Amino acid sequence: IRYETIISETGKRLDHYAYDYYGDANNWWIIAAASGIGWWMQVPEGVVLRVPLDLQEVMTVKSEII
Repeated sequence: IRYETIISETGKRLDHYAYDYYGDANNWWIIAAASGIGWWMQVPEGVVLRVPLDLQEVMTVKSEII
């Protein structure tokens, strides 16, 4: 899955990044899973996050797993 690497900022949760990148805060779990950080929305400043760029790629992999 193609992704962009970003560094978390103070006061920004995963749902904020999901809204910024996908237009839907409910997709925060995609960033959490891709980043290997578990299922927490809050991350401290300086955490390396992997943000998948194509939701269709994510959903294809998800359907293969489930």
